[in-house]
Amino acid sequence: MPHRAHLFSLIPGHAMLQGCRNQPYNMARFSRDLLAGVSVGIIAIPLAMALAIASGVAPQYGLYTAIVGGIVIALFGGSRFSISGPTAAFVVLLYPIAEQFGLAGLLVATVMSGIILVLMALLRLGRLIQYIPESITLGFTAGIGVVIATLQMKDFFGLNLSAMPEHYWEKIAILVNAAPSAHWPSIVVASVTLVVMLLWPKLKIPVPAHLPAVIVGTLIGLYLNQQGWQVDTIGSRFSYTLSDGTSGFGIPPVLPEFVLPWLQNGVDGQPLGLSWEMIQALLPSAFAIAMLGAIESLLCAVVLDGMTNTRHSANSELLGQGLGNIVAPFFGGIPATAAIARSAANVKAGATSPISAIVHALVVLLALVALTQVLAYVPMAAMAALLLVVAWNMSEAPKALHLLKTAPHSDILVFLVCFSLTVMFDMVIAISVGIVLAALLFMKQVAEMTRVRDVSGSSRFVPMTLPDDTKVVRIEGPLFFAAAENVFGEISQLTNDCRRLILQMDAVHLLDAGGLAAMDKLIRRSQANGTELMICELQFQPLKTLARAKVQPIEGVLTFYPSLDEALAELNHELSGKLSD
Repeated sequence: MPHRAHLFSLIPGHAMLQGCRNQPYNMARFSRDLLAGVSVGIIAIPLAMALAIASGVAPQYGLYTAIVGGIVIALFGGSRFSISGPTAAFVVLLYPIAEQFGLAGLLVATVMSGIILVLMALLRLGRLIQYIPESITLGFTAGIGVVIATLQMKDFFGLNLSAMPEHYWEKIAILVNAAPSAHWPSIVVASVTLVVMLLWPKLKIPVPAHLPAVIVGTLIGLYLNQQGWQVDTIGSRFSYTLSDGTSGFGIPPVLPEFVLPWLQNGVDGQPLGLSWEMIQALLPSAFAIAMLGAIESLLCAVVLDGMTNTRHSANSELLGQGLGNIVAPFFGGIPATAAIARSAANVKAGATSPISAIVHALVVLLALVALTQVLAYVPMAAMAALLLVVAWNMSEAPKALHLLKTAPHSDILVFLVCFSLTVMFDMVIAISVGIVLAALLFMKQVAEMTRVRDVSGSSRFVPMTLPDDTKVVRIEGPLFFAAAENVFGEISQLTNDCRRLILQMDAVHLLDAGGLAAMDKLIRRSQANGTELMICELQFQPLKTLARAKVQPIEGVLTFYPSLDEALAELNHELSGKLSD
């Protein structure tokens, strides 16, 4: 029944059904999911706001993402423990889009990325993500960490900057030039928040460090503001105007509203509209968002599988992520994907099913409705300190250093190229160049493994004395386009003066079109030089390739034998016949 199993794996809610398959869902499991969802929801509130701000939009859009995207992906995804919402990985992709196209462009790109993810799921591409080397993922995640940390310097030090330039070195230059405008109250708030985040885990209290850190930072910010030292907060930085004309500061205390993404505001504050030119301009970014979302969500699912001894459905997870990113923008949600830190906290809190992810989204929804006045007092400097720690954790610096110390030179080169391109340009270029470079280096390594050996004088392979004009050559390794020309070129040099060439191919398990073309050159060369070519011990794939190419024996030029012994026996018979004559 493979076809029915294939369809079932893409049924909405498949992960939830799978999660309940081993044991019935009862009040005990619901209680565990409720507790886990509340815990992770509290964690998600400041993170969602901080990541939205870092992405270039108002904080409420991060909360909308955690609410709508979190629920849709939980219902349709393929990993029962994943918590989805805005993540740090997207920041370097989203910030330039928001700067160029505004909120509307960012939401349209999110919808497009969701469509790409759904197509990837329908095409069963979930398992292809595992072919991306670790050197690439570490390279661009480390680069993303550096870029996120750089973007936080403005609010961490309270610098007087209106906007950040597009290119990295320009960002560094403008930050250095703005250093004299550093605001010491903001530095105090950010530093205390950062110190609390770093020291809190040493207390071994089962509360995530960023919660007490943000609370302490907010209290210090309130005190400084009361003393006349103005510290920028969410309430002072952001404002809103509701459809009924009501305006305010901070986060609007209303539920997400259904609005067509392209009717949201662009950079100029007016509805952006939808055009083919805009879709073309956003397509590369949408593809990058989809690829990054797929990579991060599936890596998260693998991590959770290891923590819980379960298995996720890769294609169902892509489907859930795609649907979540299609639906969320219609309610103001920016790109969402599975967040490893929040998902791991979900497991540690005792989650048993996707119900905990839905509860997490409802907790964020409750905060949006009931706590907006409190959230408005959170200092921007505290948000910057929080994101600095997120950037450090995302960079996986210990793993990157270990790779630099222990990995082969090719992997180190790929890592450095991906890291540099992510920082200097963008992640789209970094991943594209990284994959191409990794593939080329891998092909080079595999091609170098293919060897040619003259075994004419080896008693292990040839138990008889051969005439001077006869040679036995053994090919070891794949005969594909990157190796074939060199291999057959070497064979031609070894057999310049031969009348007979026996080609042993028992160690050749791959023959592609490039190898076939190079072999055809050898056959034609042998025919022109009057050399008899005897090929033996073909494996299944090369034999199938030759059969499809309709390569036939040519009398006196090309013959095939099942084994080397039979080829040598035929040669011995031929020599014996000539001697008797």
